[in-house]
Amino acid sequence: MSAASGRALGVALLASLLAIPADAQDSSVPATEPNEHAAAVTVKFVGGAILALALHETGHLVFDGVFAAQPRMEAIRFGPFPFFAVTHRSGMPPREEFAISSAGFWMQEATDEWFLTRRWCRDTAVGCSFRDDRTWLAKGMFAFNLLNSVGYALVAFAKAGPTERDTRGMADAIGVDERAIGVVILAPAVLDAYRYFRPNSRVAVWMSRGVKIGSMLLVLRSR
Repeated sequence: MSAASGRALGVALLASLLAIPADAQDSSVPATEPNEHAAAVTVKFVGGAILALALHETGHLVFDGVFAAQPRMEAIRFGPFPFFAVTHRSGMPPREEFAISSAGFWMQEATDEWFLTRRWCRDTAVGCSFRDDRTWLAKGMFAFNLLNSVGYALVAFAKAGPTERDTRGMADAIGVDERAIGVVILAPAVLDAYRYFRPNSRVAVWMSRGVKIGSMLLVLRSR
């Protein structure tokens, strides 16, 4: 698992980027509400990040339950930072291990896909993109998902961090180098970030979806 402080810092840095409107001259983009104070926006954004973390862990717990993996909370350390991990019993079959370790990312990617494809700004005739809407809770979730994937990918590339990390479990389950899993985790995050800023790019849409589907099909590689 990534350090809590690192996640929080990453989400805060990305917030400034996600707040930039796509086109200041577009009349379909709703103006910021006069009573939308910075404190309220911050609370919504951070609340979204917390909700996304909860959904990530819920993904693990769902598959833990499906495979009777006896999930439990375990205190771990990432360098000097104390944190926790939702872990499960050892000795799981490779296919089940891969699904459990991947489930948090699957949850993130499904959530992001919904954010990037639904119609926002329902109070306008033409709607708008996710970037244009002032939905700070959803943007907090999206920011967390992107930064969490980037953080995990960097840890996978370095082969560092606690042994309970998801990328190590995925790599061991299908018998590949953990750095390959880092690419699998990083690619959809990069593509979805691009889609946020370029919502009309059909190439990015289908590349992103293809990578996500491909990452799920890796479960078939495990035995």
